[in-house]
Amino acid sequence: MFVIRQVATEDVTTLLKLAKMVHFINLPPDRDIIAAKVVRSRHSFGKQARDPRERNFMFVLEDLGTGNVIGTSAILSCISWPGHPHVYLEVSRKEFWSDDLQQGNTQVMLTLGEDVSGPSEMGGLILAPGYRGHAERLGGFLSMVRFHFMGLHRRQFNKRVIAEMMGAITPDSHNLLWDYLGRRFINLSYKEADLFCQHSKEFMTALFPREPIYASLLPPEARNLIARESDETGPARRMLERQGFEYKGHIDPFDGGPYLEAVRDRIPLVESTGRFNLTGPLSGTGTSTGIVSCEGDQGFRSVQTSFTVRGDGVRISADAIEAIGAARGSALGVTALPKGASEKTKKPKKSKKAKKS
Repeated sequence: MFVIRQVATEDVTTLLKLAKMVHFINLPPDRDIIAAKVVRSRHSFGKQARDPRERNFMFVLEDLGTGNVIGTSAILSCISWPGHPHVYLEVSRKEFWSDDLQQGNTQVMLTLGEDVSGPSEMGGLILAPGYRGHAERLGGFLSMVRFHFMGLHRRQFNKRVIAEMMGAITPDSHNLLWDYLGRRFINLSYKEADLFCQHSKEFMTALFPREPIYASLLPPEARNLIARESDETGPARRMLERQGFEYKGHIDPFDGGPYLEAVRDRIPLVESTGRFNLTGPLSGTGTSTGIVSCEGDQGFRSVQTSFTVRGDGVRISADAIEAIGAARGSALGVTALPKGASEKTKKPKKSKKAKKS
């Protein structure tokens, strides 16, 4: 069985190994940065981070059969505020026409933009290579548990949620859009700039031009990366789009990957999440399948399992009860998952509304 739990201090070494497997801006392969994120996450789960700017909820996926941590994902409650903007490139189009030639063209423009409204962000998701393509769809579990948690704690997050789709990176950690565009104004390699922005993004707003840049001036190999996610990120984008996320013309200024965004309370998995009391173990197969979690003495723990809801009560298997550290009467978070990607997620029916924290 696999369980997703809140990150612990002893996970830092494993997270560092995972971070070295794939490039993600939210989890760079730097022990000090990862350790600091783990501390912030512990404070966030422990409700010690009262300022939304300090909240960073990190989850890890553990194989209970081996005890190994094999994946991670995160949610950042607030990624920008006055003096600390979220920086992006806005992609727009401008039309030109010549009456004399009776012909025209459309130019793609890139303009540096700043957002200080404080949206929440879905953090980088990493799954160990040996577990990709697993029958239990562990990558989907790591992704969807974030919406499950958000549904249980809506007030911890902004009404606007964004997700960064990773752009195309070369095997030697280069990005052609950065090499032909960003580095013309900022004398840092892609890797150096990416790492430095973990501490500050002031260099972007100070050195990058504010005037629109014509994308046609870039070579084709760089131009083709605008608003394009990496091949590995494609499945994650499709999952997010099924949850109502949309591309609205904003891309990452480092690698050109698109930003997707959605309204928190319109995300189907957030809407479908509620709280129910554990009434006992389940005999046989449940009527629904989804994510069930408990926030008890062991902190946040969740599993994918079948369950049956009746009124305000829910039943899950004895193994699932043990895995999440629950007991009869425990308040459990429940999110029913659709059987197919094209189906809508429905909230389990209960007699009264779930309490939001």
